[in-house]
Amino acid sequence: MKTRFCYLSAFLFVFISASTATAQLKKIEAVKNESSITYKLTHPLHEIEATSKESTCRLNVDLNSKQIKSALVVVNVMTFNSGNSNRDSHAMEVIDAISYPDARFISSNIVQKGDSVKAYGKLTFHGITKDVTLAAAVKWEGNKLLINGWFNISLTEFKVERPSLLLIPCNDILKFTFTQVFNY
Repeated sequence: MKTRFCYLSAFLFVFISASTATAQLKKIEAVKNESSITYKLTHPLHEIEATSKESTCRLNVDLNSKQIKSALVVVNVMTFNSGNSNRDSHAMEVIDAISYPDARFISSNIVQKGDSVKAYGKLTFHGITKDVTLAAAVKWEGNKLLINGWFNISLTEFKVERPSLLLIPCNDILKFTFTQVFNY
């Protein structure tokens, strides 16, 4: 019995050592001028889009298996630009950007199948943290990793008063798309 236990222990040690030895984990950060996050707010009379090129996105990746292991994304909400400074100022008032300047996503689990990724984690926005799922397509090209994805949030779940135009509130769902480009 002791002999079997010793063999099993030795096998597990070798297996775990071999598994960790083949992983080539690397921390990479998105290239700011090539990466962006955009939100879309829909009202029955029009749509508003605003983009930030100032997010920080860091990943831990296994370069051997081309797998993303963890993600952290932080964006200062004041960096979103819709092309209309009055509208952007009002948006910053609505979300109380002075008190809550950053939105942050921290992954808890990432599932990657081929070129499709789902990142499960916590999004902190407007001072409230909620579970969210980000869906994305990944493309490994040479020494670049390209990620294009999306996720939605409910404004009311994050306790953000829905903006109104002509006494008609905008839709509750705020849609986000993102493009992140990494060199490794």
